[in-house]
Amino acid sequence: MRAKIGDRILIGGHRVGQPDRDCEVLEVRHPNGEPPYVVRWGDTGHEDLFFPGPDAAVSSDRAGAG
Repeated sequence: MRAKIGDRILIGGHRVGQPDRDCEVLEVRHPNGEPPYVVRWGDTGHEDLFFPGPDAAVSSDRAGAG
């Protein structure tokens, strides 16, 4: 997985009835865009160091951004 600042990471719920989660990438620790990332969770606003698992996907929908 590779991400850049401003990307969103989407994680599907792991159990029936558990909602999906998403976070915004605030900081990338490796120059090639690999994890870990400092992220802000969309549902809580909490900032955390995140090591995405195989169920995570990057969304880069910033069309025309810098």
